[in-house]
Amino acid sequence: MRIAAPALSLVCVLLSAVAAQADRRVAFVLGNGDYRTVMPLPNPTIDSTAMAAKLRNIGFEVVEGTDLTREGMTAKLIEFGRKAQGADIAVFFYAGHGIAVNGVNYLLPVDADLKSEMDVKLGAAIDVDTTLDQTMGDAKVKLVFLDACRDNPFAERIRSAARTRSVTVANGLAEMKSGEGTLIAFATGPGQTALDGSAGGHSPFTRALLDHIATPGVEIQQAMTKVRAQVNETTRKQQLPWGHTNLIGAVYLNPAADGAAATPAALGPATATAAAAPVSSEVELEFWRSIRDSNKVEEFDAYLTNYPNGQFRSIALARIASLKAAPPKPDKALPPGVDPAVTTAEATQLTEDRLGLKPAQRRDVQRRLTGLGFDVSTTGTFGPETRGVIRRWQAARGYVESGFLNAPQHKALLAEAQPVEEKPVVRQAAPRSRVEQPPAGEMRPARASSQPSPFDGAAGAFIGGVIGGALRR
Repeated sequence: MRIAAPALSLVCVLLSAVAAQADRRVAFVLGNGDYRTVMPLPNPTIDSTAMAAKLRNIGFEVVEGTDLTREGMTAKLIEFGRKAQGADIAVFFYAGHGIAVNGVNYLLPVDADLKSEMDVKLGAAIDVDTTLDQTMGDAKVKLVFLDACRDNPFAERIRSAARTRSVTVANGLAEMKSGEGTLIAFATGPGQTALDGSAGGHSPFTRALLDHIATPGVEIQQAMTKVRAQVNETTRKQQLPWGHTNLIGAVYLNPAADGAAATPAALGPATATAAAAPVSSEVELEFWRSIRDSNKVEEFDAYLTNYPNGQFRSIALARIASLKAAPPKPDKALPPGVDPAVTTAEATQLTEDRLGLKPAQRRDVQRRLTGLGFDVSTTGTFGPETRGVIRRWQAARGYVESGFLNAPQHKALLAEAQPVEEKPVVRQAAPRSRVEQPPAGEMRPARASSQPSPFDGAAGAFIGGVIGGALRR
């Protein structure tokens, strides 16, 4: 009977571990890159394939798809919705084109051919809010990862077609709020575009997800802090993932091998508190490292919201006060009449849309950038080449780098440079080595000249002298 108690304890531990592994974990993973009406994206299918393998390795049942049409996406989403009913954890991962129209986010199938707002809303695209509600609504924990904030070629088409009504179209995705038990993560901030990464590899956001979300014993919010820091570092602060969470407990995609992290509820109150303390401290430290060099007040506000009594609270408050006191002085004097906020105001797709630049005005911007030494093709559209040039111009002027324009920056550019005009091609005749003689019997017309030749006077005097001498004889 003495071994009954230890044996019973061992059985309980084993049952707890089995119960943790028996959680129903379902994932939807899709990568769309082979678009038919616009330039294909090189990385989404590579990203989604790697993500599906990663989730399968840690016990997820994965509904997977690549390069799906509207019909194919619908079929896969219905399958996922059935399997995710009542799941303990449901994961939704999408890589590809996404678009926001009037604040509503849509994912784009590979057969999408969007020419107007009507095309988007009448079935050519997938409404994100409706999709998540229908497929994951019954899951206990819902994790959503959207790597869909790329520079979208459909946005300009839709804006051009909206002639009779106001339509706000962003290249990136619009802000979303998460419901209870939900975490939503974007590759970058609302209304901004994310980098694709090198062809044949992973995007910066997906690469960071693969590196951190399946780390054994790491809680998902701690993992996302690491993701944010990695993307910020690898893109040289050009991209910062954004998210919104309403999780009400610790979530581990890959519980620790000993089961301690997998079953926090099974621990006693004192043990749970002691175990949680180091994790919380590490998460806070990672969070602070990712924003400590930032010039954005909202990021320090976010730190204070998450850690109102955090160890860096006093530094965060001092940084906020410093940033709000006055904008930093630019290295060079601003052109007359330019708002000093040009050095601090962030430019996004939304701020650029508000400028309402027509194709002719976009060409004017491109010519002015070229005139300043930032050579770019004069196409009248702001594609990846122009975005990169705008970003270099912003960096050289000490403005916030984004690749998009806002009103102060546009005004500064207009005041700074005159547009480069296309010069007419002047064809020069080849120099003549000798005087050409007209063919026999052909008279060459006299050449008019406003400047007399230096030899004209001498020749006239000589001829006059000869004639005069003959007459005197």
